[in-house]
Amino acid sequence: MRFLWLTLIIASPVHADELTELLAVYQTQAELPFSAQRGEALWHVEQEGRSCLSCHGDSLALKGRHQKTGKVIEPMAPSVNAERLTEGKKIKKWLLRNCKWTYGRECTAQEKGDVLVWLRDQ
Repeated sequence: MRFLWLTLIIASPVHADELTELLAVYQTQAELPFSAQRGEALWHVEQEGRSCLSCHGDSLALKGRHQKTGKVIEPMAPSVNAERLTEGKKIKKWLLRNCKWTYGRECTAQEKGDVLVWLRDQ
């Protein structure tokens, strides 16, 4: 039994803990439990000619390209890009920057949590 717990601890990705902690913080500020369905819907919302799809494309398993700068964006899907959703500091930075760019405002804790639970499963 002791070996099993040790194996589970060693095999557990560190990023899952940071994402879980960040989601817990956002959940204390949100009105509803997080929903991957709402997260996906938010991902598709277009405002002033921009949406998340504008830069990340239709498939999160493929590279995207920034709409304005043309910079290549590595795949968003954690299933194909192990670097995604690994560091809480980076997640917060990019949510802030991308919400302001895409929606012209900061996203709410509800929106952040919804998008993160959707992205987590990609």
